[in-house]
Amino acid sequence: MMKLAVLATLAASAAAFAPQQATTTTTALAGAFDNEIGAASAELGCWDPLGYVTDGDKERFDHLRGVELKHGRIAMLATWGYATTWSGARFPGCEDFPAGHDAILKMGAANLLPVLLTAGLLEISWKQKEGSFAGDFSATKFPVGFGPYARNEQDQIDLRTRELNNGRAAQMGILGMMVHEQLDGKPFIFFDKFDIYAPFAN
Repeated sequence: MMKLAVLATLAASAAAFAPQQATTTTTALAGAFDNEIGAASAELGCWDPLGYVTDGDKERFDHLRGVELKHGRIAMLATWGYATTWSGARFPGCEDFPAGHDAILKMGAANLLPVLLTAGLLEISWKQKEGSFAGDFSATKFPVGFGPYARNEQDQIDLRTRELNNGRAAQMGILGMMVHEQLDGKPFIFFDKFDIYAPFAN
């Protein structure tokens, strides 16, 4: 009886190392947009766990990508503005404004209105170029786009990927700074302020 038990144990152990039949699993990660820029990795492809675009709807994908790019661009400007104003930089006439959350609460409607009007003007004036990638606003007269930096298609793909990933990082960055300012008054966690980058200063 003991010998049978030992043999059964050995057989079970050997079976654990036997080659298994390959199976194909379909998840929300597999879809029509796995080769788009910004994919999580070659293995994950288009990371879409909630299944927003698993039906292959290109129009919906382009809309969501455009929204992601726009939020990323705003977040990059917000991150830069947050860091520089916290470190003491101010526009002329705004020297007495506080930094961080308090700036919105204390700047007043007269100063906030131009900001909102500028944002609204950009929203209605920048137009998506027909037949181009999402976020390409070069259909407008205002000079937008990658300009001379995109010398060929590969350069354009590289710059688009950088913009997308930097925008994603900035969205997390501005959120983290705002949360930490409210928690302990230190939005940058490990240090109090940034050295202001002034490329045209003497």
